Amino acid sequence: MILILVLFIPGCENPFSPGHYTDPDSGGGVLSDLSTSDGIFVNLRYAYTFKDTSIYSALIKDDFIFTFRDYDLGADVTWGREEELRTTSGLFSNSERLDLVWNNIILSSGDSLKLNIVRSFNLTITFNPNDIVRINGRVNLNLEKNAITNKWQIARWIDESNL
Repeated sequence: MILILVLFIPGCENPFSPGHYTDPDSGGGVLSDLSTSDGIFVNLRYAYTFKDTSIYSALIKDDFIFTFRDYDLGADVTWGREEELRTTSGLFSNSERLDLVWNNIILSSGDSLKLNIVRSFNLTITFNPNDIVRINGRVNLNLEKNAITNKWQIARWIDESNL
């Protein structure tokens, strides 16, 4: 009996550690390898949906800059990678559900190593059933491709939303 188990177990997948996650809608893999700029948007959606800070942090360059308009102050506010990761981690841990929908690409310009993409989105943040926030707007992303790893990352994020 032990011999039979030894022969058959190596060919079996571990059901508690799947090697490949698939999207039930498209049948394809959920995560991108980031070799295309579209992979940034695929992995951002995954990170928000599953509140996965490790996937999110891999998308953000070390010298990353985030900018948004504070309408109360009447000024733009900017921060770097560490504050971005702290803020996003807080959002992930304080929300029950995040639904991110990417819409049309409004602008795409650049070359094989640097891109500027402006894309519209809808984000629904459910803090609890009585506290749901809907954000609509655009992201203005500067993406850079690492020539060694061949992976895209976000260098600059300008939030152009209604929040």
